[in-house]
Amino acid sequence: MNNKNEATTPIKAIKAKCLDCCCGQREEVRECPAKECPLWQFRLGKNPNRARNMTDEQRKAAAERLAKARAARSSASSILANN
Repeated sequence: MNNKNEATTPIKAIKAKCLDCCCGQREEVRECPAKECPLWQFRLGKNPNRARNMTDEQRKAAAERLAKARAARSSASSILANN
């Protein structure tokens, strides 16, 4: 997932652990029956306790940032594919 030198968030670490527990099968993570597991509610890479109440301006700014990030990722992928 991440290089050993890169920092990771607790949520990403939990998601990686759940993928490891389910042998890398994302569908198995989604359908995980181990509801007693302390990581279960975080398994999809989101913190269910963190509510985001955004204004319309904040939502628009977030959408623009996401579009920019996706475009950058897409262009990086196409550059790598052409080499």
